[in-house]
Amino acid sequence: MRIQLAQRTEADELLGRSPLALLVGMLLDQQIPMEWAFSGPHTISERLGHDLTAEEVAAYDPEAFAALLAEKPAVHRYPKSMAERVQRLAAYLVEHYDGRPEQVWAGVTDGRELFRRLQDLPGYGRQKAQIFLALLGKQLGVQPDGWREAAGLYGEEGSFRSVADVVDAESLEKVRATKQEAKKAAKGK
Repeated sequence: MRIQLAQRTEADELLGRSPLALLVGMLLDQQIPMEWAFSGPHTISERLGHDLTAEEVAAYDPEAFAALLAEKPAVHRYPKSMAERVQRLAAYLVEHYDGRPEQVWAGVTDGRELFRRLQDLPGYGRQKAQIFLALLGKQLGVQPDGWREAAGLYGEEGSFRSVADVVDAESLEKVRATKQEAKKAAKGK
């Protein structure tokens, strides 16, 4: 299946071929529109002149990396703090997975274990880990035993709750509508 989270062909192609780009896009997916977040790895790659590697990002001078993310158009509305988070994630991947992000999920046979690994990633709390687990299961075929349960509501088949359910422009609109309904319901309480 083709990834369509950025809703831009070249950015989505990068997400489809680079596990690091996908993890970074998910990390950036807060307080900005989803498409902007998942376009971020492509923007960073363009500015570097090549695809991201965990080793390069982790070793990059922090001030220079923050400046790279802050260039117009900025990668995120909070480029400095997000640059720090992206570098912490990259450093963790270098330290724990030899810089190979796909090793976070490769060969994992238990959904709870995969959830734990994702939640251990810097910048990934419970909800982000569940959403990314659902994304792996629903769109990339990474489906260890119990993955849907470990992903919680985000793992439900046929739901439109998160980026895990976005496969085209129509499903993006359904996810947005579901989020709006949830916000209305929360305000009503």
